[in-house]
Amino acid sequence: MKAYIKSFLQYRFLLQELVKKGIKLKYRNSYLGIIWSLLEPLLTMVVLTIVFGTLLQKSSDPTFPIYVLCGRLLYAFYSNASKAALSSIRKNASMIKKVYVPKYIYTLSSILYNFIIFLISLIVLVVVGVVLGVRPSWYLLQAPLVLVVLLLFAIGTGYILATCGVFFRDLEHIWTVALMLIMYTCAIFYPVERLLASGWAWILQWNPLFCLIDCFRSSIFGEWMNPQYFVYAVVFSVVSIIVGLAMFYKRQDEFILHI
Repeated sequence: MKAYIKSFLQYRFLLQELVKKGIKLKYRNSYLGIIWSLLEPLLTMVVLTIVFGTLLQKSSDPTFPIYVLCGRLLYAFYSNASKAALSSIRKNASMIKKVYVPKYIYTLSSILYNFIIFLISLIVLVVVGVVLGVRPSWYLLQAPLVLVVLLLFAIGTGYILATCGVFFRDLEHIWTVALMLIMYTCAIFYPVERLLASGWAWILQWNPLFCLIDCFRSSIFGEWMNPQYFVYAVVFSVVSIIVGLAMFYKRQDEFILHI
């Protein structure tokens, strides 16, 4: 363990540079740059609120846009981070072949730069909350805990995807479809009660990303988050990290043969 910590500290500056590089490349040749990370969720929220707010007769609910935005922001981070992690090893193949750097650095940096962009995008949530009159409360202190678990969950699944993605190129296409299915089971743009009342509650309850979204929404709307959801998400995240790191370290020496 000491060797791993020493290695991480030795390459922490490289990790910082890779994170900066990831942010710059994401908005390369873009006139709006980092501002797009604020506009994109805002515009998506407006569209989803108009469409689904009308269909679900929620258009008169002043908090429905925030409900949608909370789900959209957390899902967008997980989607972008997992896709970046999935291709992180193959995208850095040229550097891996030339210079020795712990390979986990590339996957970790791809998740961290997306997390930083996600934190910046939360400004939109603050602005919309102020405009719609959602007052902050002490329950908001729960939100950082949820975001930490969300990051751990993304790191765990990211290492699993990065490892599998080296050996199975079609995984990128499969994961795109899987993310679409995950999105529909996260209750982003429909009330949770609709699915809970239909007898399909287990679809939501077994989805750790939905559990985190639900806990985050509770902290925003001034409620205690569901302790069962939070504990389940924590356990799932820790297990995914253990499994992801074990898979990654076991197969990382074979990466050079497949990239």
